[in-house]
Amino acid sequence: MPVGEWEKVLWKKQPHPDNFIPSDSFFSSLRKNPNFKPYTYGPLVLLSCAITQHLATIFTFIAVFVRLKENLLDPRVLLWTSIACFLVGYMLWEVLNYSDTQVVYGISSRTKVLKSSLLVFLALMGLSPVLRTLTAATSSDSIWAISAFLFILNALLADYSSMKPGIPSQERLTSVLSMNAAISSSVVLASRLPDDLAVFSLVLFGVQLFALLPILRHRLRFIPKIMQAFVTALISIMCIALTASLSISVSIIYAAVLFSVTFIAPALLVWAQKYKNEIRGPWDVAVPRINWPS
Repeated sequence: MPVGEWEKVLWKKQPHPDNFIPSDSFFSSLRKNPNFKPYTYGPLVLLSCAITQHLATIFTFIAVFVRLKENLLDPRVLLWTSIACFLVGYMLWEVLNYSDTQVVYGISSRTKVLKSSLLVFLALMGLSPVLRTLTAATSSDSIWAISAFLFILNALLADYSSMKPGIPSQERLTSVLSMNAAISSSVVLASRLPDDLAVFSLVLFGVQLFALLPILRHRLRFIPKIMQAFVTALISIMCIALTASLSISVSIIYAAVLFSVTFIAPALLVWAQKYKNEIRGPWDVAVPRINWPS
C-alpha cells in the first residue's frame, strides 16, 4: 500500500491512486440517515386534512349529481345554495385578508373579482343548452368511466400545499391540470342531466368546488388547528349525509376512505419510519455549498 499522508482532494498530486481511502477513516465517516427528520402523528393528521377535504368535495359533487339525475333535488335549490355559498366564502376571504395586515386588497381588486364572477355566471348560463347536448351521442358507461378517470386525475394532481399570507400564490402546472380535469368531469356529468337549469346549476356548483374552494382552503391552512379539524369534520359529515340517503353501502365506503386517509395513513407512515436506512459515506458525490450573498 502506498505510504504518505493522504488528503481527500483531487487537485493535489499524491502518491496514492484516485480511489484510495484509508480503512481507519472509511468506517468512521459512515453516517446513517443524516438528513432524516422523524414525523410525529399529530402534525401528519393535520396535514392530511387537506386531502380529506378534497376527497370529501369530490364525493359531495357526485352525490349532488345523482340527486339531480334522479330528480331528488330541485335545481333551483342547488342554484341558490351555490350563490349563498359563494357569498359566504367571499366574506370569509375578506375577513382573512382584513386580519392579515400584509395583504393589500383594495376596491379595484374587489371590483375585478366581482366582474369575473359575474362573467363566469353569465357564460355558464349561455352555454348550458350547448353543454346539455355535448355527449348526446356517447353511451352512459363511457361517461361514467371518463368522469371517474378525470376525478382520479384531479385528486392525484391537486395542490395540497398552503398559501402563506402576504405572499402571492404561484399556480403550479399540476394544480391547473387538476382543476381542468375536475371541471371537465363536471361538464361531462352535467351533460347527462335532463334540462338546462340542472346543467347550469351543477356546472356552477362544480366551478365553486373545484376552482374557488381550493383557493380558500389554502388560506384556511393557517387558521388555528382546532378550526382546521372542525372544517374537515364538517365537510366530511356533509358528504356522508348526502350519500347516506342514496346508498348506505356507498356512504360506508366513503366514510372508510376518509377515515383511512385522515388517521390510518399517517399512522402507517410513522410506523414505517423505523425501516428507513440511508447510509452516507465517503463514496457519495460531494454536494457543493454555495454561500449566496445576502
